[in-house]
Formats: sequence, C-alpha cells, structure tokens
Amino acid sequence: MKTFFIAAASLAALAVAAPASAQMAPFSNVSVYGNLGWTDFSGSGTDLSAITGRLGARFGQYVGVEGEVSGGIGNRDENGASLHLNNAEAIYAVGFLPILPNADLLARIGYGGNDYHVSVNGNNFGAHVDTVNYGVGGQYFFTHADGVRLDYTREDATDHGPDANLFGVSYVHKF
Repeated sequence: MKTFFIAAASLAALAVAAPASAQMAPFSNVSVYGNLGWTDFSGSGTDLSAITGRLGARFGQYVGVEGEVSGGIGNRDENGASLHLNNAEAIYAVGFLPILPNADLLARIGYGGNDYHVSVNGNNFGAHVDTVNYGVGGQYFFTHADGVRLDYTREDATDHGPDANLFGVSYVHKF
C-alpha cells in the first residue's frame, strides 16, 4: 500500500510538471542583446539629443523585455533659458514580429523617467518627469549578431510634464 501511494504521488507530480514544462517551452530559447545609439527627444517646442544604451532579453521569437538609459548631449537655449536632459531611464515589454530571417518589426510599452537641468536667467534647478512610453520600430541584421535598429517612442508625462516624441537609430548586437 505504501508503494502504491508513492507511485501515485510520483505520477501526480509528473502530471503537474509536464504541462508546466510544456508552457515554458516558448521561453526556453532566451537570447540577450544590447543597443547603442542616438535618440532625438522632441516635444513642447524643444529638441534634445541623447546617447542611448539598451540591454534586453528575448524569450523565443515574439516576446522580450528591455531596459534603456540615455544621457543627454547638448543644451536647448532660448530667451535666456537653457534646458539639458541629464538622463532618462525606462523599462519595456517588447513584442517582436519576424518578417525575414534577419529582420523584425517591434512594438514596445513601458514606464520611464527623465531628469532635466533647467537654467532661467542664472537660476538653476532640476526637474524630474515620469512617463508612460509606447512605440514601434524595426531592426535588420547584417550578420548573425550585428545589425541596426530604427524606432519611434512616444513619452506621455504622468504629471503635467512635457510629452515627447523620440526618434532613434542604434547599433544592435546579439550576445
């Protein structure tokens, strides 16, 4: 009788584990990638540029996550005021649609925050804006691991800050 219960418990454990491992099969092929490029932040009459780096993981062909960090380059000066993007960070859920063996379309949605330095008539202060972000893009690989990515992202400020349109081009490397 004791052997019967051990055998029944083992079968029950296998019955539970089999569907769980079958559900994880699409996520068993995980690849990691990185991007480095230039991003134009435009909105509210202001254009700012940044160097952007991304690190992401792709789970199978269609789903991924990525984090990005941008560091501002240059200032926007107008009428005695100066605006500089110190940095921007965001995290995204990404959907990929392979259209060729070496090309993908992508869509992403996430949450981020931007830190600005503002100077008005010699008075300096910082500003932080939280954003909900969503966008689309495409990437093309010249080799198995190296390619280029073009993307557009919309940043909607959550607290009356400036909304922005981001246009980016970056080098992509799959690890």
